[in-house]
Amino acid sequence: MSAGDRPRKPALLRIQNGGFEGMTFPLEAEETLIGRNPNTDITLLDEGISREHAIVLYDAAADRYAVEDLQSTNGTKVNGKRVRSAVLQPGDTLQIGSTIFEFVREG
Repeated sequence: MSAGDRPRKPALLRIQNGGFEGMTFPLEAEETLIGRNPNTDITLLDEGISREHAIVLYDAAADRYAVEDLQSTNGTKVNGKRVRSAVLQPGDTLQIGSTIFEFVREG
């Protein structure tokens, strides 16, 4: 069975702070765009966020998720550290603007 045939372990982002605490966003697509623009997959109403701020990418061959900052003004942080891109591990925190997510993955 190749990597493409294996069922993907579900993953999601769960908001950890603010008025939307506990809200979850399943990561079901190969690319999940996060930003302030209403056309993004995860839209955050936060002035500290760029219109298209960051993207979460799924790599089927490696069966892993990574986040990439899209040259945003205020940056993207993983576990409190500003990153241009980073592989996400279960339990990692992802901060975009003032919103903090936890990366959750089963298995």
